[in-house]
Order: sequence, then structure tokens, then C-alpha cells
Amino acid sequence: MTVTDTTAQHGGAADENVQGTASGSSFYAAMRILPREQRDAMFQIYSFCRQVDDIADSDGPRPERLAALDQWRRDIDALYAGNPPARVKDYAPSVKQFGLRREDFIAIIDGMEMDVVGNIRAPDAATLDLYCDRVASAVGRLSVRVFGLPEHDGEGLAYHLGRALQLTNILRDIDEDAGIGRLYLPREALLAAGIISDDPDVVMREPAMQKVCAPLLAQAREHFIKSDEIMARHPRKIVRAPRIMSKYYQVILDRLVARGFAPPRAPVRLSKAAKMAILLRYAVI
Repeated sequence: MTVTDTTAQHGGAADENVQGTASGSSFYAAMRILPREQRDAMFQIYSFCRQVDDIADSDGPRPERLAALDQWRRDIDALYAGNPPARVKDYAPSVKQFGLRREDFIAIIDGMEMDVVGNIRAPDAATLDLYCDRVASAVGRLSVRVFGLPEHDGEGLAYHLGRALQLTNILRDIDEDAGIGRLYLPREALLAAGIISDDPDVVMREPAMQKVCAPLLAQAREHFIKSDEIMARHPRKIVRAPRIMSKYYQVILDRLVARGFAPPRAPVRLSKAAKMAILLRYAVI
């Protein structure tokens, strides 16, 4: 489960199929305002993330999914060795132009693999943070190079905004994830709330879910604050896309807080109208 949130087809990010499948997502709305070369690079990153995420989330046998992810590792290695296979050939110009790093692509694959080797259930806080770094902040580390942020602040923005978005995803999707046997809520928070089970179905029915989720809400808030501070130091044109993503997810987080986490929980989503309002407010330079 990455910070991108719709299914994409394979191929270069400029491909119309990729943009078409992304068109209903928060990601698409935020990235479509970028200049052509940046937009194409971001859709290549999006396409890559969706393809490896689809492997992790498929219902195929685990050995086959692990093999498919390992093939992606070999393809990325071949890309950086100057002999890219067809499905990553279009990435080469963006890799060169924006200095995209091999280790960030590999980290995303490693994060997806964490979902494949076994269903994640009540990880300790350190493991959850590693997962967030791989599936979200690594995406951010690729993205900030495309946006053109300086190295230090770019790394900081990727760290904080990636974690903010992923923690919000986890809080938003707790019931959906439980339905496929996953529980990303950290063990420490469960135990602090008096919950010893790591069975997702059992945990979802616990009245103490509000207490369980409170630390993650606080962490997400703090990461949003830190990422906003970093973006405030840079020209609006450079940080328009990440700012829009941030605002989308901050609204989702606010709505989760307003709804609460005690069962039963109604789904929380951002309407097209709400997305458009944010886009109009923050896309204007």
C-alpha cells in the first residue's frame, strides 16, 4: 500500500493509459499542473509504484509475487547499467535529467516485499517506520528531485511528508486492510490500549480503537507540520504539487478525527469537489 492510490498500467508515464488510470486519484490532480518534463517523470514514478503495489496486493501465490518483485529489481539494475528492458526504457531520460537514484526505486520494491513475505500484523514501531520509509518516503525522495528542491530540504520533505501521507493512509484504510488480513497499527499502541490480539478482525471490533489510533494521529500531524515548514521556505511554484498532496491528506486526517475510530466506522474519502477546491486554491502561483 503506497501513497499512490489507484491502479495503473505498465509503460512510460507519458503514456495515455497510465494517465487515464491515474486520473481519478489525488496524485493525478496534484501532478497534472507540472510542466511537461516533470509531469512525465512523475507519471513514470507513479506507474512504477502502481505496478509493484499491484504485485504486492494481488491474490497470487507468495512465491510468484516475490519472483515478480525480484524481476523488477533486476530490471531497475539493468536500467542503471544502461541496458533497460522495454518496460523501463522510457524511464532513462528522467533518471538522467533529474538524477533519480537507483536505491530509492529498490527501497520501494523492498517495502512492497514486506507485504508479500507475510501479512503485516501489529508491527513494532521501528518496523512500521521502516515500512513507511520504503513505500512512501522513498517515493518522496524520487519526487523531490523532479520538483527541483535543494538536497537537504528535499530529503527532509520526503521524510516528513511521506510519513504523514502513509500514516494517514493507514488510519483511513484500517478496515479495508483488515479485510485482507493486514494490521498496520503498531504493537506498542495496541498494548497501551490493553489489546493483546494481532488478529485484524478482532482488533477492528475493539472499543479502544480511538486510543490505539491517537498516537498515529499525533505523529501524522507532526509530520505535516514539519513538511509545511520546509515547503514554506521555497517558492510556491516549486512546491505546488507536494503542497496540494499535503492539503488533500490533511483534510482526510481532519475528517478521520471528526469521525473517530470507535466501531462502526464510516469510510472517509475526499470528493471531487473538495479536491477541486484545494487544487484551485493552491495551484495558482
